[in-house]
Amino acid sequence: MKKEVWIQDKKIKALVFDMDGLIFDSEKIVQRAWTKSSEELGLPDVGAHIYNTIGFNTVRREAYFYQTFGESFPADDFAVLARKNFQDIAHAEGIPLKPGARELVQLAKEWELKTAVATSSRKAHAVEMLTEAGLYQYFDGAVYGDIVKNAKPDPEIYIAASKVLGVEPGQCIALEDAPAGIEAAYAAGMQPVMIPDLVAPGEEILAMCYQCFPTLNGVIELFSH
Repeated sequence: MKKEVWIQDKKIKALVFDMDGLIFDSEKIVQRAWTKSSEELGLPDVGAHIYNTIGFNTVRREAYFYQTFGESFPADDFAVLARKNFQDIAHAEGIPLKPGARELVQLAKEWELKTAVATSSRKAHAVEMLTEAGLYQYFDGAVYGDIVKNAKPDPEIYIAASKVLGVEPGQCIALEDAPAGIEAAYAAGMQPVMIPDLVAPGEEILAMCYQCFPTLNGVIELFSH
């Protein structure tokens, strides 16, 4: 059941998904894990800084921590503890899917659209989350934060995703919750669609977006007309 959407005279052939904050309602859990880890290490509340680091990969996030908290920031210890605390919360409470996420991923197959994940998260973390949610098998490809050199808002991850899919960037809709991701997708030449999570977009970011929806259900409606 092919579905067609044309944007700027280009037929959309693929959907490229960010993951945290877009597919999973996980950013709030990350924030809680960071705050708990900060308390255990006797640090200032690192969780309060998540709004400044959304979309960053590990390398860029560590650089932010060093710049903000000083070169003595225990990055390795914090990373280990934060992952443990995240897993503890996730196992105890689960990680909710964002509204419309499962439906859109599944419908994309019915619509004969290619799909990929372009996430700043590590491959091991992303594969585990997507597999446990029963979504991993729906994606045709993926690019992870630990296999690219440059973090969002650099376009590298989205350029790589279009190559993985074999679809030119202009024929891909990039689904993002964070301003840095929108900047990356726009710079890569994709059609950015924003579903805001923790950070509301300003006018400059909205100007880069083809559309902005409150949930992924808006994307389903876009392809249903």
